[in-house]
Amino acid sequence: MNKSILKKKILYRSQYRGTKEMDLLLGGFVNKYIDSFNEAELHELITILNVDDEILYKWYLDKKLEHKFLKGKVAKKLKQFRLN
Repeated sequence: MNKSILKKKILYRSQYRGTKEMDLLLGGFVNKYIDSFNEAELHELITILNVDDEILYKWYLDKKLEHKFLKGKVAKKLKQFRLN
């Protein structure tokens, strides 16, 4: 898939999640970092975006939720990300 199209899909998916909290968190994260990610990191980001909002929110807030697919470089960066 063309990298430009992939980025557009990621941007859309990050900003229209279903919950306002995740729209703000993931939309802010993606807007800040998407241009710095290589193709492998973009695919990791897609994997993260495919996780249900409730699970992602609990994981982000450290509710002792472990997911093997949330262990990569992008997941680590998301975990450290804070909205200003």
